[in-house]
Amino acid sequence: MSWACARADSRLALLAFAAALAAAPAAAQQGVGDVVYVPTPQVVVDTMLDMAQVGANDVLIDLGSGDGRVVVTAAKRGARALGVELDRVLLMQARQLAEREKVADRATFREQNLFETDLSQATVVTSYLLPEMNLRLRPKILALKPGTRVVAHDYHMGDWLPDQRKDIDVPEKKVGNPGLSHVYYWVVPARVEGVWRGTAGDRAWEFAFKQRYQFVSGVVRSGSFAGDFERVRMIGEELRFRFGAGAEEREFVGRAANGVIDGKLVGKSRGKPVVERLTLKAANG
Repeated sequence: MSWACARADSRLALLAFAAALAAAPAAAQQGVGDVVYVPTPQVVVDTMLDMAQVGANDVLIDLGSGDGRVVVTAAKRGARALGVELDRVLLMQARQLAEREKVADRATFREQNLFETDLSQATVVTSYLLPEMNLRLRPKILALKPGTRVVAHDYHMGDWLPDQRKDIDVPEKKVGNPGLSHVYYWVVPARVEGVWRGTAGDRAWEFAFKQRYQFVSGVVRSGSFAGDFERVRMIGEELRFRFGAGAEEREFVGRAANGVIDGKLVGKSRGKPVVERLTLKAANG
């Protein structure tokens, strides 16, 4: 993978860090682009793909694919994988690696600016980019299909908190945080912000959701009942939360997809569970 050099108007800390990268041992950049290439250690590559559970049903896109090791490793796990890179020397090395490992039918590489890459077919997106690059990419990634998995080496995405993080001892690593790598993992959440209404049994329900990335809170109303629930975490399209107390205590379990939130309300009557189907539609839909 590649790290992009900080632009002249970047913060001082990023400039200093980019200078440190430039001084580190790295493959010479002889193609198009303005990147400094630092390879991701293989132990980190394996951890990234493990966290995303990459397998034969996946389409992986690696942004700044360098010598191709992430793409080739994903292809060896059965995935179809694409690497995008501007350096032609690195692209040549990556294609040669795919041929040697006999995965050239599943591991492909494209000379392309990562900001111009169509990510819509990806089930997994991987990267090793400086924070400012991640922040530029974040809106595009959040617009992907809910459930798309995202894994980044060393750098997070600002206030979009990761769903998982792992710290790995890498003694041979000399840049960034020497000897230590951080791997961040996210699942793109569905969008549920707003008011949704539906009927379960003979009762009308209204849910007013507030959303901050994968974290959701809200207010529930039905007739004279009103209750709220604290921040819960969505995982892709999946939404689960509890609200109410006593006779009004319920759990909602559902999925947000195709413009509806479809699920079930689970409550109790005389000590026995009662399950009702509930399909919610946006109030302004």
